[in-house]
Amino acid sequence: MTEIAASALATGRQAAAPAPPSSATNPAYDPRLTNEDLAPLEKQSWGVYNIFAFWMSDVHSVGGYVTAGSLFALGLASWQVLIALVVGIVIVNVFCNLVAKPSQRTGVPYPVICRSAFGVLGANIPAVIRGLIAVAWYGIQTFLASAALDVVLVKLFPGLAPYAVVGDYGFLGLSALGWVSYLTLWVLQAAVFWRGMESIRKFIDFCGPAVYVVMFLLCGYLIAKAGWGAIDLNLSTVTHHGWSAVPVMLGAIALVVSYFSGPMLNFGDFSRYARSFSAVKRANLLGLPVNFLVFSLLVVVTASLTMPVYGELITDPVATVARIDNTFAIVLGALTFVVATIGINIVANFVSPAFDFSNVNPQKISWRAGGMIAAVGSLVITPWNLYNNPDVIHYTLETLGAFIGPLFGVLIADYYLVRKQRVAVDDLFTMSETGTYWYRKGYNPAAIIATAIGAVAAMFPVLTSGKITGMYTAAQYSWFIGCALGLLCYRLLATRGRFRLSAVHYETR
Repeated sequence: MTEIAASALATGRQAAAPAPPSSATNPAYDPRLTNEDLAPLEKQSWGVYNIFAFWMSDVHSVGGYVTAGSLFALGLASWQVLIALVVGIVIVNVFCNLVAKPSQRTGVPYPVICRSAFGVLGANIPAVIRGLIAVAWYGIQTFLASAALDVVLVKLFPGLAPYAVVGDYGFLGLSALGWVSYLTLWVLQAAVFWRGMESIRKFIDFCGPAVYVVMFLLCGYLIAKAGWGAIDLNLSTVTHHGWSAVPVMLGAIALVVSYFSGPMLNFGDFSRYARSFSAVKRANLLGLPVNFLVFSLLVVVTASLTMPVYGELITDPVATVARIDNTFAIVLGALTFVVATIGINIVANFVSPAFDFSNVNPQKISWRAGGMIAAVGSLVITPWNLYNNPDVIHYTLETLGAFIGPLFGVLIADYYLVRKQRVAVDDLFTMSETGTYWYRKGYNPAAIIATAIGAVAAMFPVLTSGKITGMYTAAQYSWFIGCALGLLCYRLLATRGRFRLSAVHYETR
């Protein structure tokens, strides 16, 4: 976007090499809803450290660095930023625990657990929405990592500099060197993904800690150059006081939640592998509030030291590393951040669409095929052109929140408020009209209507931002608006009126 690691590391070493997870495909399950990747797991073996490492990979990236640093430049005092960070990340922690529980208890991924709320066929709606969003951000994150690789290549081989200029050697808006870097990372990510979830687990177990090592080394280098007295936690020249700081702090809280909204929604894709829900909660506590705060403080200390050392504020860690005189340090630092960005990309934007697209047609689209569809799609949309347009980025972030919020709200309302934490697992995989989740021809109108209401209401301020007074501010809270309306509308529709759900007998797992 940080963060007591000793106990987490100790716990992780006890489960350093869990056996590869396997799925149980019941012969009675309908093939139109089932494959080995979507079926309930027979063995759930991930420990505290594995989930903790997942969050480290999610937080420790170039995007996470820049975002955390930006909170200290909003015109808030350091204590105000600290409060906003704590509140924001605690909200994320609570929501992640909520969304983790149904998948951990049933052993199924996000799109499958969505069948309980949306219907066995209706679940494709949230799956496709989340999958398409992930494709766009997969491409953008790959581009960010490739830009870091460009810095390393030009630094090592100055003769490549002309090939990094789009105007001289460019195609479809990307330089020749940019294409080489992008495609290289595109293939590397696909290779890690293709080896399966165990390889992904091992990869993310390494990524998060590796970035911490480089971050501490970079911070130590800058302290040695500038001295301890040069550290300044206030990166802004303007500070809000009194009540004027409240809206800015609320905006910072919303930014933290929005940043994690994607992986938060499909966190069940990973919590399903955990051996217990208590392990998930301990890992989330370490990986979110603790880890996020430590990382954020490390970011602001490092960024503040760039002022006395380089004469300007640098919020991009790769750009900071590039200023170091030692070639080895530049290569080590930049490549570490590249690896970290690959880590967050795989966990946040590769695994999710793999499950989501596989859910659409399990017999024709395997988990690996779903991931490859996402990879190809991320290349076709030429993400560097999206990233180079600030207006598109602005609308993408808020639109993401507007659609993800209602999906989250409906899922939480169904599992906790309507179903009372009970799931008929086998009925998630049946097309029988007597199945619990058949609803109306495989679709639950209550969930679809609630999602539509939440998304439309949340998108209104996004589309009218700058045209109607107050909408610019409201657009920042699109996730909260969509989530609240999705939850409330589903709770209302599912418990009364023509779409009221009938009482059923559950087989809990």
